[in-house]
This record gives sequence, C-alpha cells and structure tokens, in this order.
Amino acid sequence: MAQKSTIYKAQLEIADLDRHYYASHHLTLACHPSETTRRMLCRLFVFIANVSETLSFTKGISTDDEPDLWEKTLSDEIDLWIDLGQPEERRIAKACGRSKAVRLYGYEPRAFAVWWEQQQTVLSRYKNLTIWEMLLPADEDLDSILERSMKLSCTLQENEILIASDNKAISISIRQKQ
Repeated sequence: MAQKSTIYKAQLEIADLDRHYYASHHLTLACHPSETTRRMLCRLFVFIANVSETLSFTKGISTDDEPDLWEKTLSDEIDLWIDLGQPEERRIAKACGRSKAVRLYGYEPRAFAVWWEQQQTVLSRYKNLTIWEMLLPADEDLDSILERSMKLSCTLQENEILIASDNKAISISIRQKQ
C-alpha cells in the first residue's frame, strides 16, 4: 500500500516591508512521502519570499511538468515559475520557455555550491531566470516551528525573512546568485 502525503496547515501573517505587502494567507501543504520536512518548509519559505495574491502551490514533486509554485494569469499563462533544488538544465530551459519569469531556490548548501559551479556559465544565457540561495538554520531550529497546524508571523526585509511561531523565531537569508 502506498504511503500518503502528510498534510500541514499554515496560517501566515505576512509583512513584506520592501514591497509594502501586508496580508494573511491560509495554506494547506502536502508533504509527499519522498519529500523531507526541510524541503516542504523551504516551499513554504519560498512562498513567503514571493508572496502575492496569485502565487500558488502546484502538484510539485509528484509531477514533472509543473514547478513547486507558480503564478498564472486568468488566461492560464504562467507569469512566474518557481522551483527548488538543483534541476537539470533541460528542465530550466523548459521553464524559461513556458514562463515570463523563472526563479530557482537552492537550499542544500554543499550540493547547491557544486551544482552552481557546474551550471553557472550555461544558465547565464537564460535572461528570464533568477537563481537564489537560501541560508537556513539547523534542522532542529526548523523543526521547532513545524506543526501540523502552524500559525506564523512573517516579516520580510532586504532578503531576510523572520518567521515567528508561539515556540520559536527563526531567520532565513536569501542571496541572489544570478
């Protein structure tokens, strides 16, 4: 029998001080059996970093032709394609061809550094691609905010995200690579 996804609910109070965006978002996240909670939380952090009224999660890890998150127009065109990790160049090319803007977030420091070193020159030809590196706290700090039902206050300013729960506050830095 196949394992089922673990469902998490997140109530976010977001204050993006750079873009003057202040809103509440109620999200449901599915952590696929092959996905770590660290990666699932990274999807949540990337949502916070790119927050808008039209940004949404996709089927993500369980499908090859969709990103982790996206923004679509009313006519079903993709405005923004967001992926996590170190995808193959072929996937990035496909994303850049299908979307107005593509953002890629690396979250595993050593693996991302090796991937970036190998791909940097090739990826520079994609003009609608932006690559970011997420600097995360230790797993035990991430786990301290993780609950099946989370209520989080999130403040963004100058590529820093402060996330506070009832139990703990953590800080995440995001650096643009390209």
